Amino acid sequence: MIKGVGGEIIWVDLTKGIVKKEALNEVMVKNYLLGAGFLSRVIYDMVPPGTDPLSSDNVLGIATGVLTGSMFPQASRHVVAALSPLTDVWGESHAAGFWGPELKFAGYDAVMFLGASEKPVYLNIRDDTVEILDAEGVWGKDVFETDDILKERHGKECKTLAIGQAGENLVRFAAVMNDRDRASARSGLGAVMGSKKLKAICVRGTGKIEVADEKNYLSTMDEFYRRMLSNPFTPGRAKYGTTSLVELMQHIGRLPSYNMKQGVFEGYEKISGDAINAQYFVKPRSDFSCLQRCARYTKVPSGPYAYVGGSPEFETQSSIGSRCGNENLESVLFGHHLANQYGMDTISLGATISWAMECWDEGLITSEDTGGIDLNWGNHETIIKLTEMIAKREGFGNLLAEGSFRAAEKIGRGTEQFVMHVKKQEFAGQEPRAQKSMGLAAATAARGADHLYAFPVLDEAGFDEDIKKRFGEQYLPEMAERLNPTFKGIMVKECEDYMVMIESVGLCKYGTQIPPEFYYEDIELALKVHTGLDFTKEDLQEIGERIVNLNRMFNVRLGVTRADDQIPKRLTDEPAPLGPSKGQVVELDQMLDEYYEQRGWDIQTGLPTKETLRRLGLEKEIKELPN
Repeated sequence: MIKGVGGEIIWVDLTKGIVKKEALNEVMVKNYLLGAGFLSRVIYDMVPPGTDPLSSDNVLGIATGVLTGSMFPQASRHVVAALSPLTDVWGESHAAGFWGPELKFAGYDAVMFLGASEKPVYLNIRDDTVEILDAEGVWGKDVFETDDILKERHGKECKTLAIGQAGENLVRFAAVMNDRDRASARSGLGAVMGSKKLKAICVRGTGKIEVADEKNYLSTMDEFYRRMLSNPFTPGRAKYGTTSLVELMQHIGRLPSYNMKQGVFEGYEKISGDAINAQYFVKPRSDFSCLQRCARYTKVPSGPYAYVGGSPEFETQSSIGSRCGNENLESVLFGHHLANQYGMDTISLGATISWAMECWDEGLITSEDTGGIDLNWGNHETIIKLTEMIAKREGFGNLLAEGSFRAAEKIGRGTEQFVMHVKKQEFAGQEPRAQKSMGLAAATAARGADHLYAFPVLDEAGFDEDIKKRFGEQYLPEMAERLNPTFKGIMVKECEDYMVMIESVGLCKYGTQIPPEFYYEDIELALKVHTGLDFTKEDLQEIGERIVNLNRMFNVRLGVTRADDQIPKRLTDEPAPLGPSKGQVVELDQMLDEYYEQRGWDIQTGLPTKETLRRLGLEKEIKELPN
């Protein structure tokens, strides 16, 4: 029996209204860990090509990592995965908070949902008791109301994971929310919950996690804590969270503005971390076992955007701020709050609105299309109005609820050229002409345009020594130069393998990638004292590589090739017009060649080779390769 885990998987057949429990498979853990790896394996095996993401045939999984709920710094995370209704390919998203650890304390490592209920339901878990309950009284409620109602019913100690009206209305970028404002935002998995008529999962766990090495556990974790607290990045992270990234991104020309036409924004100081702290900051907050405290509370005391609650992080400052040409900070704060309340991904939300704004600016969308709504750049009242309309699928919001790719398909008229996407998912707040590795990472990520699947921040600003330690001095200075495409394929490949492993053990990327405080040898030690399993660095590297290749094969079955690993021509063909990256483009083909070579994938097609799949123990997937 593996120590340090819940030990059981919950299987819920929503069509039949049946709950079953299954013991955790130790072989699965040794090959895929938990979290992202576990879900990648299970969903690959259960969701065949041709499945409609919003049908009862899709499988939705939520899994904790091996270290989730442990004392390792920031071991708070869980993963949600399914076939994505936004991209029609592999979909996964991640969140911190307290819900994942609570599931572990109840004795479970994952919850898997099959089928779909005829009427709205929610799942209530209290230690050994797992029951499907009628969602009357909570269906139709927003995320905050749902949390309040379920706590009143089941006790204030319970932790909730829920969808808001956006998920119920099948908005294709609906989020899965936990602890009120922690979001598994990308891939539109809230819509999958909505399609299954699954409103929420309420969990209360009163059990404990048994660790393998009780003698050395606390001293080992104390040392990890000491290192995290003494890292020079930690005080700044605790003071600002990620909000200070606005200033950094502006400085290096990586702040997407005006639908990614440029990487600098003249009003950046008005939406910066300093501006938030000076006027609206209440206090920082921490997720489970978190020392960096990226989360925070903010308050707009009065006016049309009055609220008190969770603060936006950098991606929202970018998406409904600079991305839309919006320098009204109160609207950015309130827009984030509103998106959490309705349960929506703020990245796709802001990117879709900014696409519409550029189309309006180009005369391709008119008031006849919008129902009289003014889409001029920076119109913060429109951004807030559209946020509500999208969540409720009202008027022009019904079109935008499909995401920018599908909206452009429906409108036509050349609006397609302004969709900033990869595989139908909107770009995050990373202007890749200012950091070439981000362009490659967005192109190759399994879930479509994504900065977190690889999270290649080592060439962002001043991590030369860490590159030297991880890759070797022979890759310097080129690998550390953000405007140089050389060696970025090598870096992105390694970062993907490492990051998907991190998502499988349940840790935050801050601390394991930036600042680069913990690496393979630390995860190896933590897993040893926590579970008793002897993973080597090479084992963990291979597990990460195996998961990435399995995600790729999931997409290959759906027709994905090199032709789909592309970013918008604006980024590859049009030189950045302003800022520190002026004149730069993304040399994607050069980096893709290097990346595929490193992966052991065919350079022409982007498909894994039989030899690579065989080496990683994915023999049965070989038959899925196109002839």
